[in-house]
Amino acid sequence: MSEETPIKRERRKQARPGELLEAALSLFVEKGFAGTRVEEVAAQAGVSKGTLFLYYASKEDLFKAVVHETLAGRFVEWNVEFDRFVGSTADMLRYCLNSWWERVGATQASGITKLMFSEARNFPDLAAYYQEQVILPGTLLIRRILQRGVDRGEFAIPDLDYAVFSVIAPMIHLQMNQHSFGACVPAAFAIDPQRYIAAQAEILLKGLLQRPGQPLSGGQA
Repeated sequence: MSEETPIKRERRKQARPGELLEAALSLFVEKGFAGTRVEEVAAQAGVSKGTLFLYYASKEDLFKAVVHETLAGRFVEWNVEFDRFVGSTADMLRYCLNSWWERVGATQASGITKLMFSEARNFPDLAAYYQEQVILPGTLLIRRILQRGVDRGEFAIPDLDYAVFSVIAPMIHLQMNQHSFGACVPAAFAIDPQRYIAAQAEILLKGLLQRPGQPLSGGQA
């Protein structure tokens, strides 16, 4: 058997951080932060524990890298996209919700939200990092969309700061349903993510008040 060439070794070395993050994400979502051992992450990535520590000094640093790679970086993408967005703010909000589902909600990264809900108080440093890298930029992004609607005369929002939560809360529920609540729900009541997002968007944009000519029941045809 021929030995690995220097080029192959270098390529393998460059791939390791990504492989470690992929393994860490899988285990963090499955076992939680406290329940995951670095030895398990290394083994799943096919490297030694010593090799893992060459890239990440601690389990905390590994977790922060997972959050940055899978969640925090998305806000940079979305802000660039919204800088160039052409169309109504209602369409922008719909795009935001659907894009979030495609890039985060439907992926394993959405399990990080459940992890933070259950373990944040036990790991304040990680909670502070998550707040800085995910919660704050996410809140600012939603507020930016709503402010655009107000500035363009499309939205009438008396309290922007709290209106942000009306957008965020349904998406958190969808994540928690995927990773927790769904296990308790009969199959007949399973949530269709796309239908759920469409319904939430319409409620947010149009409200619940009856309007002239509107059907009394909005059941699925």
